[in-house]
Amino acid sequence: MLQYWLNWKTLIALIALLIISGTIFYSNYLANKIKLDEKIKIEQWAEAVKSNASNQITDNNLSGRILSENSQDIPIIVVSEKGIVLDSRNVDSTRLTDPSYLKRKIDYFKSLHTPIEWNNPLDTSQKNIVYYGESHLLNEVRYYPIVQLIIVGLFLFFLVIAQRTAFQNNQNQLWVGMAKETAHQLGTPVSSLQGWIEMLRTIPGNEKIVTEIEKDTKRLLLITDRFGKIGSIPTLEATNLCTQIEQMIDYIKKRSGGNVTFELICTDYNLQPKLSPALFDWAIENLLKNALDAMEGKGRITLQIKKVSKLIYIDITDTGKGIARKNFDTVFKPGFTTKKRGWGLGLTLTKRIIEQYHKGKIFILNSHVGKGTTFRIILPG
Repeated sequence: MLQYWLNWKTLIALIALLIISGTIFYSNYLANKIKLDEKIKIEQWAEAVKSNASNQITDNNLSGRILSENSQDIPIIVVSEKGIVLDSRNVDSTRLTDPSYLKRKIDYFKSLHTPIEWNNPLDTSQKNIVYYGESHLLNEVRYYPIVQLIIVGLFLFFLVIAQRTAFQNNQNQLWVGMAKETAHQLGTPVSSLQGWIEMLRTIPGNEKIVTEIEKDTKRLLLITDRFGKIGSIPTLEATNLCTQIEQMIDYIKKRSGGNVTFELICTDYNLQPKLSPALFDWAIENLLKNALDAMEGKGRITLQIKKVSKLIYIDITDTGKGIARKNFDTVFKPGFTTKKRGWGLGLTLTKRIIEQYHKGKIFILNSHVGKGTTFRIILPG
């Protein structure tokens, strides 16, 4: 899948690069050609102006036609040596009386083209200067590659989003399929075990055995229920958060040994966010087991619950080996694990439970290698 995606990404990037490169090259070619053509037109226009000024020819002759045709779309300002505006075309003539506007326009035109100068035929001691800019057509050709670059960029953006969405949908379908199949596969042997438990009850002397088997069977039923809920949309109900977490701490504490200390700090025992108890317990269990593995059987786990505004914060802190900052995002991806056994799905499931089913957030608040880690869960209050 990775190789397939990389191949497609490379091919799309190359096609986009070729399109953009070809467009920029051709647009520059056209822009230079139009620029040269406009320069010739302005030079002809200037000659026509001189001809009319010296010979007093009317607009019906060749010079007049050049004057009217060669400046149809090109902005022009003609000034005397003293800076007096003599003529203008395709600019806001009403603002040319403003010295600052006139200076900005002239400076801009000078940055684009070398001005054309000629001696005033009526007064040879005076020079007239023609400043000119670029036509709308030239600007459109010049900015066309930028527009196309934006279009290609948007195309690539939406293509990547579509590919990512399709990949996530495939992942979700895989998750649902695996969860449903696991729940189905567990259902039959668990039902059989429940039947055997009832048979064992009828035999005197098996009371202790039945009790222990019944505990394990209930655990298997809980796991089956969890996988069944993963494959569907769970029903959320108002649940006492502190009590729910306290029960999970008690369950983990019995299986953690005597060298691990648990502390629950709950500032408000009346917090009742909407939860799926079975799935939420699974998320907390995964985090606590992850903390136990990080501490290697000894240390301290602290769970702090508090409400700020309309959000509930749950911080789970351990004194384990910590997580390198480069792995802060990676730990939630499928397959990431530092243990010799396991599939690396615990934190992935936890993230899915908190964010997709409970509309919350989970992330590493802080972690220091050799000192410990704090995971933070944020739930809507």
